[in-house]
Amino acid sequence: MTAGTVPRIAVLGAGPTGLEAALAAVERGWDVTVYEAAPHVGGNVRAWGHVQLFTPWATNVSPRTSAALDLHPSGDICPTGHEYADHLERVAALLGQRVRTSTRVELLAREGLLKSEEIASQRRAEQPFRLLVTDPDGTERFDAADVVLDCTGTYTHPNPTGAGGIPARGERCLGDRIVRHLPDVAADPDRWAGRCVLLVGAGNSAQTAARDLASGVASLVWAVRAQSPTWGAVEDDPLPDRAALAQSSRALADGAVPGVELVTGVEVESLEELDGRLRVVLRGGADGHRELVVDEVVSMTGFVGDSSLYRQLQVHECYATEGPMNLAGALMGGSGDCLAQPALGVDALRNPEPRFFVLGIKSYGRNSTFLLRVGWEQVAEVFDALDEELGRAAQPVPA
Repeated sequence: MTAGTVPRIAVLGAGPTGLEAALAAVERGWDVTVYEAAPHVGGNVRAWGHVQLFTPWATNVSPRTSAALDLHPSGDICPTGHEYADHLERVAALLGQRVRTSTRVELLAREGLLKSEEIASQRRAEQPFRLLVTDPDGTERFDAADVVLDCTGTYTHPNPTGAGGIPARGERCLGDRIVRHLPDVAADPDRWAGRCVLLVGAGNSAQTAARDLASGVASLVWAVRAQSPTWGAVEDDPLPDRAALAQSSRALADGAVPGVELVTGVEVESLEELDGRLRVVLRGGADGHRELVVDEVVSMTGFVGDSSLYRQLQVHECYATEGPMNLAGALMGGSGDCLAQPALGVDALRNPEPRFFVLGIKSYGRNSTFLLRVGWEQVAEVFDALDEELGRAAQPVPA
């Protein structure tokens, strides 16, 4: 960008971190556009809207949005995903036409440069970003930006059901038969009544699914990879709902609900359709090999961010977590509880690609200890650094 011009900020994703970043840009009078692929803001949050968060409102509303909306959250009430998405809609309303829903950024590049060119050079830093964008009507166009903040999250990219992080045999052909988002059993009881279900996974999402499915299906086989799952229990947990979820998982494992069977130390080897049902082979466990025939497979094996967006940029990713390398290194050996995550500074967020940052839960890669507060701190750190690099614009951009 040239001296004296207003910085153009592209924010990818209209979730809590993306909207926070957009507000920070507006405060500076900078030109910001938020690209959201879903038809509404908080699209990932809506996908699990029926689920209650572990944390209360006060920890889920940033100081910046509290001031902008004149909110004073307090107490112990924990919002549901839908309630929190409604809050994000109110935040987005402050940004007006700067938020573009049903608009997907397909790929990013530097204008006129390939990934391998101008490594760590001033020329690369001076070239604007080039964004390939698909509009709501399906047409494609190119946009330009001086700064790109990837806040797209992870929830739209579920991990495979099979062993070793790759699809089980037959899984790719049966993708539409596998439930990969938390089912709302209470809202659609007929969908699950009388069904035989295989649930795969042991994290909080899997535990929530197990709790909700246990009393709503005919039978539930719960398959987990660990031989002795801990259910993520935290000693003297300050979050009562999280502690209660771990307790419910222990109760299900101990046979508290008839028709629920926990199978440990197993992985899904193969899936195939059989007369409208699904035949599943589990590998490992006490039997070494087990075959099931079920009506439904619910796969809660986690999610990972989409790094293909920036495959033409010079981004240094961690070989283990897929998060930005500096941040991944800073997180190694840290606290295992999300409530104890420290602010790590803007240098942990930098990439070799100038003025490109991965923020929010996507920045943690496969590390599951991210907390919303971390995303807001990241936004503050990045914009403080951009203030020094780009300077504050003299005139604000009209809404």
